[in-house]
Amino acid sequence: VIAQRGNAPLLDWLRRAEPTVRRLGSVCSGALLLAEAGLLDGRRATSHWSRLAQLRQRHPAVRVEPDCLHTFDAGHAEDGHVFTSAGVTAGIDLALALVEADLGRPMALAVARQLVMFLRRPGGQAQFSALLAPEPRRTPRLAALLDWLPGQLGSDLSLERLAAQACLPPRTLTRAFQRELGSSPARYVERLRVETASALLAQGQASVATVARLCGFGHPESLRRSFHKQYGVGPQAWAARFGGDADTGSAQPST
Repeated sequence: VIAQRGNAPLLDWLRRAEPTVRRLGSVCSGALLLAEAGLLDGRRATSHWSRLAQLRQRHPAVRVEPDCLHTFDAGHAEDGHVFTSAGVTAGIDLALALVEADLGRPMALAVARQLVMFLRRPGGQAQFSALLAPEPRRTPRLAALLDWLPGQLGSDLSLERLAAQACLPPRTLTRAFQRELGSSPARYVERLRVETASALLAQGQASVATVARLCGFGHPESLRRSFHKQYGVGPQAWAARFGGDADTGSAQPST
């Protein structure tokens, strides 16, 4: 895709097609072609996380959304009929959203079941995985901190605690997180906790309450809120789909 950014006939074709089609969309780094054709100027857009900086620097008129799976959702009329998605699987999320918009929820649900997927991960869900984060290259102390974090999820992981562990001032550590990982320390810790909780729930060996405690959420309701924010479903639904039923361990529903 990147090699085609200078393909003038292709870019011209995109420009001619845009006003004639009901919708125009891209998957993964295809957003860079739409941007090169000028079709994303003034619009929100996303792409694979490894291409976001390039998209932002090369096309300053594009409103780059770093924490986004796709840009098809309500309330953004300025995006018109041009939509982008973060990666290959995010392209499936975008496709399901379009099916639901055109043919209704039952049809979209039937398609999702065939694909063994949840019907909807919200378009605004973060694409970045804390567990798969690239190793920091410019801040060795941050790299050591990330190695330390997974074994500490049940304890206090405030900014002050992280800074003390890394032997860095809090502001310096915050800047290192943003520069190296594109995330604040608090957001990174929350994602790491949720991703670890999702893996534990998929194993089907522990209740939601136990997983909440082990991962530092304290109460199942706190886990439920963070789970919904990151995955668009509750921990109970996740456990039922991937690990069998898991008792919530409380009187409050976790779905």
